[in-house]
Amino acid sequence: MAWYPNAKKMELQPESDAQPAIRPTQLIFHSIAAPWTPERTYEYWRDSTNLESHFAVGFDGDIAQFIGTETRADSNMYANKRGDGSGAVSVETASNMDHSDAWTDAQVSTLIQLGVWTHQKHGVPLRICRSHDDPGFGVHRMFSQWSDGGTECPGDARTDQFRDVIFPGIVRAAGGTADQSPKYAPFPGASYFESEPRSALITAMGRRLVAEGCGRYSDGPGPQWTDSDRRSYAAWQRKRGFSGGDADGWPGRVTWDALRVPQV
Repeated sequence: MAWYPNAKKMELQPESDAQPAIRPTQLIFHSIAAPWTPERTYEYWRDSTNLESHFAVGFDGDIAQFIGTETRADSNMYANKRGDGSGAVSVETASNMDHSDAWTDAQVSTLIQLGVWTHQKHGVPLRICRSHDDPGFGVHRMFSQWSDGGTECPGDARTDQFRDVIFPGIVRAAGGTADQSPKYAPFPGASYFESEPRSALITAMGRRLVAEGCGRYSDGPGPQWTDSDRRSYAAWQRKRGFSGGDADGWPGRVTWDALRVPQV
């Protein structure tokens, strides 16, 4: 059981002793959709639910730890139920009620420091997770397998901060270089999708659409381009602010680049 020395220890029981051990390979950042201090988050985990996270970070950067990082916490869902015993450390962060705000400067500083400790203590590699079970750093919305059917947590502002500020900050503060930062698939051209392709790229695209809360699948996503893919992509276009004929479900370069589909 490992405890971060810069966090206030507020151990949750019986969870801390009763839940299975994990081998931490990931650090996942969340927004709790509430303007709570770490103390209030602890009270919520203790009194109102059987779920919990490893850490909570308030607007002022204060951090508390509720469970040792080598014990499963439920807020990462299936990320902590893998058959090989690996798991993810979870960090809930105070936010507005729809988690649409940016992290404060104090929160950013705390998250970077925690990321460095997780890298040094548990060997979490200095890269952004390339898949749901790939070791590294991520935000909860990245993969549907990290939740029960997908999540929009954290919002767009914090997702951009993670990629542009927090992850690079962790790498710099750890004195390292990014290890195999994710490669994104280039836009294959509009005609590619109009040919109704069957490819692993379509599956990867569908998984990203689900992670962004835009999945319109009754079955899948899978490798064959279908009307479900087009409806899902249209939802993504609308989320990015497009409408009318610009949200017809056929991928274009701008929305494709913003979707960040992993290279396959």
